[in-house]
Amino acid sequence: MRHFNKMVTQSVPLIDVPFELRHTCWFCSEPSNCVFEYHASVHTPHPSLGIPACKECLKLAQKSPLTSIWDCQIAVKDELMRIYAKHLAIGVNWTEQELIDSEFSCKVFEGFKKSAWMMYLIARDRVNATGWPIILDGITIDTASYSPGFEFDGVKYSSMSKAVTHYSQTLGLDRPFFEAILSQVGRQRFGYAVRIARINIASTKRVKQEVVKDIAVEQGNELNKKTWF
Repeated sequence: MRHFNKMVTQSVPLIDVPFELRHTCWFCSEPSNCVFEYHASVHTPHPSLGIPACKECLKLAQKSPLTSIWDCQIAVKDELMRIYAKHLAIGVNWTEQELIDSEFSCKVFEGFKKSAWMMYLIARDRVNATGWPIILDGITIDTASYSPGFEFDGVKYSSMSKAVTHYSQTLGLDRPFFEAILSQVGRQRFGYAVRIARINIASTKRVKQEVVKDIAVEQGNELNKKTWF
């Protein structure tokens, strides 16, 4: 059953939200009052749907919708890990007891001693959050056919997000543009997305927008301008 802030409006159906999680971000489990709208393309293995999200995860998800909500979820996690790398490193370099026993004396380090472990726990729990099963009107969205791993040109990647990162960095691609193409054509046409992104490396933003629009028409997709650059 859905329980969510009725002041929030969206053009796609909101997933069923357990009562006890009605103000919780599906991506990171932090408090939320926003909705991320995932607009499905013809290749997407699930229908269009709305996902409860905090403001930070909403922005990250809008940047990297990729080819499914699960690919998008992994991309959001990857970005959270990058943003909060220093917080996560606290748990690698210290234990809670070591921080308690540390002899920091100046004001700066004393403040770190008091807040460091809490910052680490918050960052860790956000990255580790798994979300709840995606159900629309009581019908569970099947994940049996979905695999987070991705293989292209003989190389296996742990996720679509990792493959996008690799090609964006190696070839100097405009990542938002590359991801916008990929969200329109799907996993099966990853090579095509790479080629189009390479051809248009020097193109203006307006030209890139037209390219994505043309691809959307070609694919028979309804273009959602809110989810691309």
